[in-house]
Parts: sequence; structure tokens; C-alpha cells
Amino acid sequence: MKRAFSLVLLLVIWLFVFSALSIDARKYHTKKTKTHKNKKHKNNPAPAPAPLPDSSVFSILSFGAKANGVSDDSKALVSAWKSACKVIGGVVAIPSEFKFLIKPVTLQGPCMPNLVLQIDGTLLAPPKIGSWAKSNLYQWINFKWLQNFTIQGTGTADGQGSNWWCSSQVNKKKKSKKVPGIKPTALRFYSSYNVTVRDISIVNSPLCHLKFDNSKGVKVENVTISAPEDSPNTDGIHLQNSQDVEIMHSDIGTGDDCVSIQTGCSNIHVHHINCGPGHGISLGGLGKDKSTACVSNILVENIVMQNTLYGARIKTWQGGIGSVKNVTFSNIQVSDVKVPITIDQYYCDKNQCKNQTGAVAISGVKFDQIIGTYLVQPIHLACSSSVPCTDVDLISIQLEPSINNKHGFQRELCWNSYGKSLGPLAPSSMDYCVRSGSEFVKRISKSHDISCL
Repeated sequence: MKRAFSLVLLLVIWLFVFSALSIDARKYHTKKTKTHKNKKHKNNPAPAPAPLPDSSVFSILSFGAKANGVSDDSKALVSAWKSACKVIGGVVAIPSEFKFLIKPVTLQGPCMPNLVLQIDGTLLAPPKIGSWAKSNLYQWINFKWLQNFTIQGTGTADGQGSNWWCSSQVNKKKKSKKVPGIKPTALRFYSSYNVTVRDISIVNSPLCHLKFDNSKGVKVENVTISAPEDSPNTDGIHLQNSQDVEIMHSDIGTGDDCVSIQTGCSNIHVHHINCGPGHGISLGGLGKDKSTACVSNILVENIVMQNTLYGARIKTWQGGIGSVKNVTFSNIQVSDVKVPITIDQYYCDKNQCKNQTGAVAISGVKFDQIIGTYLVQPIHLACSSSVPCTDVDLISIQLEPSINNKHGFQRELCWNSYGKSLGPLAPSSMDYCVRSGSEFVKRISKSHDISCL
């Protein structure tokens, strides 16, 4: 009897244990199956999530831009800029394959470091002159008070300047037609430091295409700047009161100077530039209206110029004061350039200018390895009668008349220029362009340099 009871008890215990194990097994299987289903659900295709609030990329499309090239997208650009400005490494994105009409705007700092304007699409300026407010005539897109800032991309900033170019001639014929005397620069930097512009295209500006004013630590690389040859005053890159600037590996062809270097500039390096059409690479005009002009430490080298009005040029107004010193133009290839080498201290942009005494003093200028063909005149050194040019060196100049000339050539002009000539010069008559200068001549020149010390 006891034995039978013991067997029954063991059977009950065994059944209890088996039931408990079965329940646990089912629970485990259920959990495992749910986990598997969740993984499978995550792998299903789904729309890309919206950018996180703390994302560093701010597309203009996310701020309401219509991107049709007709609607005004200025507010969207400014909103994207303000958001990116607050983020370290923020990016304002102008997407490719879209066109954005942007009215005159100012994009200003200070911003967080390493801000980027990524232009892959096309920015369009307002094409109608009447749509520009008088207060916005100086520039289209104005960048100011920025540090560690970059503009880059594969896109284009299009100034749509054809109406502005035509207006000058229309205004002469129809004086009653109201056309602003001021024309806007396309992209302008003011009071900015350590800024880079690379890879983009800037085209058809009403006036200058890219301007740096009161800026320092500037790099321009691999940009394309273009406008028709007959578009007036459409300088490619314009520098004023700026230091420590490098412009390199770019193609520039406009209706005026490829690069224009104005007063207050020093430590400028321009190299590996294809220039043309246009007016060459120029320092000046300097000293207008008896103003003070100071330019120093300029190196222009490894340049190709084709079908330009001038090549390497320094131009100053009569009556100015100050100095241009330590300037080198080196290894410049010229092809059908009207006047490859120029110093003009009688610069005048009118039919006639008043003769004045005094001039910006020019010293320490080297023209080294200027080689190729000219259309009109090989060299034009017209230095001031009252302030001679000193230490002007002509080194290994090889210039031949172009076979494309149809109106005859002019002999070289050399006046009141002192320095030395080295190496073979062609034409050989250039040997007489620079004379050996006495200490007295140098003292005259230095006496006009006091204002730049």
C-alpha cells in the first residue's frame, strides 16, 4: 500500500515538473518569434528619414525655395544661412539641377567655424534693372564679417548682366532713360578672414565678378569666370585693401581686367591663370583724385594670356601719391596681346584728363620672361616726368609681332624709366628702355613713398 502511494506521488511530481518546463519553452519560443518579426520589419523599404534637427547640412529646399528660377528664393537662402551659421562645420546646400532666383542679399557673420556654402545648382540674379532697389546696387550677394568660410561646388552664380551692359550705350543715346550710375558686383567679400572660393563658376556679372575688400587670408582656386569681351567693367577678380591673397589654377575671361589689384594690397600671389579675353592683369588705376595708393609685394607668374588688350600692367593717375614696390611679373605667355608690358602713369578713362604734377612712385618692378606675340606695341613705359620709375628690370623678354596684325605696329615707348636689362631681349631696341639711375633719381622716387611707411 505504501509502495503504491509512493509511485503515485512520484508520478504527480513528474507531471508537475514537465508542465512547468513546457510553459517556459512556449514563453521562450514566443519571445524569440517576436524578436525575429521585429528584425524583419526593420528591413522593409521605407522613405528616408527627415534630417535630424542637429544635422550640419541645411538645404535651401528645406526652407521653402521653389527652385524654378522665377520665384524669389532669397528668404529661403537667408534662412538656411542663419541656421548653418550656428553650427560648427555647417553647410548651406544649393542642390544641383535646380535654379534659384536670388535678389540682393547680405550673408553675414560672425558664424561658427568652417561654414561652407555648397553651390552645385545655379544662382540667378534679377535680370531686370528696375527690380533692383537703389540701396542694393553695390553688390548682388554680399559676404561680410566671416572667418574660416568656404564657397565651393560645381554650380554657377549667374549675374545675368546683359541689360546692365547695354544700358551704358542706351543711356548715351537716350539721356532721358533712367539707368543707375552704379552697377552691382556679383559676389563681394568685406572684412573677412581665411576665406576660400573654389571650383565654382561666376558668369555675366553686371560689374566685377568677385571682389575682396578689407579682407585677409584669401584663397581662390580652380574657378571659372566669364563674360563677353565687350561687357564693360566686368573685372574677373578685384582686390582692394586686402592682404595675403593667393589666386591660382583658374580660367578668367571678361570685358576688363582678369585680375585687378588696387590700393591697400600686399602679399598677393597670382599664378597658373588662363586670362583672356580682357585687359590682362593690372595694378591700378591708382592715385585717382590725388588720393594715396600703397601696393607692395606682388607676384604674378605662370600666366597664359590670349587676345587681351594688355598683358602685365601698372596704371596710375596723375597727381596721386604713395608707392608701388616689389612687383614681379614672371613667366607669362602672351598670344596676340596688344601691349604685353605696360607702365602707364598718365592713365585716363576719359577723352581728356588734366595734366598734374606728382605721381605714385613706382620702384622695384621686374618683367621676367614675357614671351609670345603682340598686336600693336611690345612695351609701353610711360613714367611720370616728375617722379621717375626706378629699379625696373627687363629680363629675358622675347616678343614678336603677330601675323594677325592688320593696322601696323608701333615702336616701343619708354619714358623716364630707370633700371637694367638682362639676357636677350626681343625686340633688341628694348635695351634702351631702362637707363642706369643715379642715387639722386632714387631719392626723388623715395620722397614720394613716405605716405606708405
